[in-house]
Amino acid sequence: MTDRLTIALAQLNPTVGDVAGNAALAREARAEAAKAGADLIVFPELFLIGYPPEDLVLKPALQEAVQVEVGQLAGETGDGGPAMLLPTSWAEDGKVFNAILLLDGGEIAAVRTKHELPNYGVFDEKRVFEAGPLPGPVNFRGVRLGVPICEDIWTPEVPECLIETGAEILVVANGSPFEVDKVDVRTNIAVARVTETGLPLIYLNQVGGQDELVFDGASFVLNADRGLAVQMPAFQTGIVMTQWSRGDDDVWVCETGAREAPLARSENIYQAMVLGLRDYVNKNRFPGVVLGLSGGVDSALSAAVAVDALGPERVHCVMMPSRYTSQDSLDDAAEGAKLLGARLDTVPIVPGVGAFEAMLNPLFDGREPDITEENIQSRIRGVTLMAISNKFGNMVLTTGNKSEMSVGYATIYGDMCGGYSVLKDVYKMTCYELCNWRNQQKPAGALGPAGRVVPENVITKAPSAELREDQTDQDSLPPYPALDDILECLVEREMAVEEIVARGHDKETVHRIEHLLYIAEYKRRQAPPGVKITAKNFGRDRRYPITNRFRDRT
Repeated sequence: MTDRLTIALAQLNPTVGDVAGNAALAREARAEAAKAGADLIVFPELFLIGYPPEDLVLKPALQEAVQVEVGQLAGETGDGGPAMLLPTSWAEDGKVFNAILLLDGGEIAAVRTKHELPNYGVFDEKRVFEAGPLPGPVNFRGVRLGVPICEDIWTPEVPECLIETGAEILVVANGSPFEVDKVDVRTNIAVARVTETGLPLIYLNQVGGQDELVFDGASFVLNADRGLAVQMPAFQTGIVMTQWSRGDDDVWVCETGAREAPLARSENIYQAMVLGLRDYVNKNRFPGVVLGLSGGVDSALSAAVAVDALGPERVHCVMMPSRYTSQDSLDDAAEGAKLLGARLDTVPIVPGVGAFEAMLNPLFDGREPDITEENIQSRIRGVTLMAISNKFGNMVLTTGNKSEMSVGYATIYGDMCGGYSVLKDVYKMTCYELCNWRNQQKPAGALGPAGRVVPENVITKAPSAELREDQTDQDSLPPYPALDDILECLVEREMAVEEIVARGHDKETVHRIEHLLYIAEYKRRQAPPGVKITAKNFGRDRRYPITNRFRDRT
């Protein structure tokens, strides 16, 4: 029985479906851990196949690839180096499990499977995995390690079973997506499990973007007295060695190591947006992005995130002025691109608008211009960006925010046209908050310049789509502070109309916003994916019917 352990925590960024590539990452991490004298290296949830795999995990060919790589990795542990706690999908008797394997001494020394399968919000694991039995600990060189997987610690049942069956340390592999304030929630859950079991706990989370989800890492270790021994950084990959010793009371203690300070709200959100876009572009092998730079706050923020994620040389900005575009917008777009160091081209849409007017004039003759002509402008811009994308290969980045998408203040096949939406889950007022923050701070790992990146006039002027004379957003929407509060109440909190009115909002306005929210569902179904930021993003979290006559009449 050993009284000392060195456990390496591999906070890494796997790619879904890249079994061989993820196995190579595991080998590299194990080699690094071996040089540092580690006895064991731990990886995040479903590391070998990436998380979340969705229905991909049901493909027999994927499971065959898993078997091959696991066999090779297990054999490599016969060299006397660190053992591996490797999370992966695992097929047995025609069933697929979310599992964690102990690879040691050249073999698969133990297999444990996830008992609690989450089936809410962004999770639908019951669709693809079988629930495993309540697990007992694994015996690792005389130390009994409890290895619950992610959701297994969100309720007391699995940790209670582990303490009753002799576990000495809880080692938890996680695939916990980012959302605002999620770090505090995770910490509180972990503290509760430590308090109930009296055991120290390793919480290891992955880093990286996977479609709409971003994983922020921020792994940590709590000792049995609930003291924080180790705190890894958010949004950064890395391998940390933790030193463990058995106390006189037989309780294991982790020596205090590096403890990174938590990020403030604005930096958390901004870093999530950067990482989500970077991984979406790079993992899908796009050379870069192209976006419309209008001189407004949303496109300016989107461009800043893109430059920080990819570097200015991979971001192509396009100004597409119409006859309604103000000189301020032209100047602001030019200044914004200059501040970022990004390429800016100008493609006027006036000739295209004229062509459409000529085409449609016989049919529209005698009818006054209305939203039809506004949407034509937006759609011409969408066609222009898609043409540039097709010609040069860059992905179109849309720039609409959550406030607009909530109430349908976006043109389908127009400004919604694109492959990814970095502001999809960011309300308008948060956009302003982030612009001001980024102008004062350059986040760690950002590839853009330090200092101001969004022109001051972009932040201070009244927002406008500039699709008709003297247009502002507030011609048809409440002021954004009020709109965002109403939307947060309706979307994130599912509050009744009377509760929202009690917060000081006009009842008729709340009813109107609720109606707009419901009737815009068909647009959101056709919107590109975007980074999940809030507790309820559109798509994976909030799934409402398109055909829906319910209205809250309170």
